[in-house]
Parts: sequence; C-alpha cells; structure tokens
Amino acid sequence: MSVSARLDPETILHAYSQGVFPMAEADGEIRWYTADPRGVIPLDGFHIPHSLAQFMRSAHYPYQVRVNTAFEQAMRGCMMQRYGATWISDRLILAYMELHRMGFAHSVETWQGAELVGGLYGVSLGGAFFGESMFHTKRDASKCALVELVARLRERRYVLLDTQATTAHLARFGCAEISAREYLVRLRHAIELERNFG
Repeated sequence: MSVSARLDPETILHAYSQGVFPMAEADGEIRWYTADPRGVIPLDGFHIPHSLAQFMRSAHYPYQVRVNTAFEQAMRGCMMQRYGATWISDRLILAYMELHRMGFAHSVETWQGAELVGGLYGVSLGGAFFGESMFHTKRDASKCALVELVARLRERRYVLLDTQATTAHLARFGCAEISAREYLVRLRHAIELERNFG
C-alpha cells in the first residue's frame, strides 16, 4: 500500500494500530506501507548469538546503554547508517520527535564515553513495540541496543516486537516471518494492553 501520508501524531498512531507505517520516498513524498509477510521477534524466543553474549559479558565491554537521552541524534544516526536512505527524512524526524515528546516514540542508545556509537528507535503502543531502524559506528553497538530493548520489553510485559521485515541480521536473534493476517490478530491483542515503556 502506498498513499500520501499525513504526519500528525493522531494519524501516525492510528496507522500503527492498523499495521501501517510511513516511509519517505526519493521524491520527498511520505507514503504509508504495510508488509506481508511481517517480521517479528518473539520476546520469549529471543536468541543472543554466542559471540555477542561473550562480548557483552567481557570485563572490557566498552559501552553503556541508555534510553531516551538522545532521541533525535539516534534517529539521525539511523538516517546516516542507511547511506542517506530516503525513507528517513527531516519531515519524518520532526514527526517522530513529536511522538517522542508525547511518550510514544523511544530510542535505545549505545554510548562509549560521551560518543553515541549505536542504537535504535521505534514506537510503543499498548503492549506492542514497532522497531523502525538501527545504526552503529562501533562493533556490535546496535546489537547491544537490541538486547537492552528486548530485556526492557520483557520486564514491562510487552507481547509484540514488530520489525516490519526479516533480515539475515535479525534472523540471528530469532526474528521470523508471519502472515499479515496473523500479525493483525497479534497486534489487536497487543494494543489493548496497558504497558509503559518508561
């Protein structure tokens, strides 16, 4: 599906509740999309690859993971990670910053000292978290943010982590494809829950 998008908070949140998300095009226009099949990471089936687990347990682990301390910076990091990807635009950043101020959009950031070296951002609605994008400039920094995200979602009893699509990278963590029909069933259940990302 691809139609021109309005980006006021109410429209965006309603779209997410229907399984729809916005992306910017090369011409600057922002349109709505769905995915079938849909990528999801089962929160009870999340797998941390052995090498990453070893790295995170290392006495020399170099990172600190923080939440919601540099949302715009994290989103712009994702924009640059994708080599100037057109699907993240300044207009989208402004829209998600408003959702962040309202408590719906969140960033999980990986820091090395005072430097932001990786992270991710997404939208929280009920018991669902919609992961939008990740980036890293140092080894495994985005993966460490994902591990922290999943730990947080489990702790707060979320039931759905939507990745929109499945990639080989995400498959290593247990990401799998489900049909759009099954996704919508899970989504309707998730958004009825009262959860707080914090």
